[in-house]
Amino acid sequence: MVKESQKIVAVDQDIPVIDMSLERSRVSMQIVKACETIGFFKVVNHAVDPDVTSRMEQESINFFAKPVLEKKSVFGYGLKDIGLKGDIGEVEYLLLHTNPLVLSQLSFGNDSTKFGSAVTCYVEAVKQLACEILDLTAEGLGLPPHTFSELIRAVDSDSVLRLNHYPLSDQFLSGAKLSDMSVSLPRVGFGEHTDPQILTVLRSNEVGGLQVAFPDGRWVSVSPDPSAFCVNVGDLLQVMTNGRFISVRHRAVTTEHASRLSMAYFAGPSVHTKIGPLPAIITAADQPRLYRTFTWDDYKKFAYSLRLGDNRLDIFRSCVDEHHDELSLKRL
Repeated sequence: MVKESQKIVAVDQDIPVIDMSLERSRVSMQIVKACETIGFFKVVNHAVDPDVTSRMEQESINFFAKPVLEKKSVFGYGLKDIGLKGDIGEVEYLLLHTNPLVLSQLSFGNDSTKFGSAVTCYVEAVKQLACEILDLTAEGLGLPPHTFSELIRAVDSDSVLRLNHYPLSDQFLSGAKLSDMSVSLPRVGFGEHTDPQILTVLRSNEVGGLQVAFPDGRWVSVSPDPSAFCVNVGDLLQVMTNGRFISVRHRAVTTEHASRLSMAYFAGPSVHTKIGPLPAIITAADQPRLYRTFTWDDYKKFAYSLRLGDNRLDIFRSCVDEHHDELSLKRL
């Protein structure tokens, strides 16, 4: 259940909405400001074809409607999330690596060609959107335009697409019912956490449930808008900007009204990429280096060894004792 102490603001007028059709320098500065203050924003009037998104949504609905045994035969399918520790709640998902070669080898049952085509088109579209946002971000920081986007444009980038299906809160995935007294209360669909990658581009159906934490302690419910994409800063982008950007904490809850479907593209670099504060950022801000350099592979392994809501970046701060740092990583 959502704790009473964690207050929710029902409206999200404080969440930045960025119109991608506006003048480029203006959009660039708006993105930087949103990343600095909240680490989360919506984008509208983007270049993603609505037919591509609606097709992906319909194919996802069709997939999750299949019998559980059939879904379990697909590589990447799961109930809840055995790969993360912590407050997961009720969710079923399909996790797909976005490498074209990997996608082409996956089987989705009788609808493999149709589903695979929808996934390929959607991944390409949101990847291009993520790259455009990252290029605008770099420009707003006074960096070369492809500073961030080249990391996810790489052929061996470790980006993934996760399709989440949150069932009604009055029934578990197994079909068991909750008591009548608890039906009307929100339930955790996916607990409080930050995303470890560089950037997340997310779209959902018309059902709400996403909530983001503001720096002042408020939890703000994000109004659903199928025509918009939600974008949030990940841990790696916080590190590369030396803490200037905020890796936003967020969660998903469910209610008895309708099931929620979300499609999240997690933009990540290749596993051997070295991540650390960019020298230009440190010099421009004239501040000490907050994080040490590490590989995405090291960080990913460490991040997924912790509980979902833990602050993963603390161990990678440059002020942490190096001996303690090495011992912690050796436990992986």
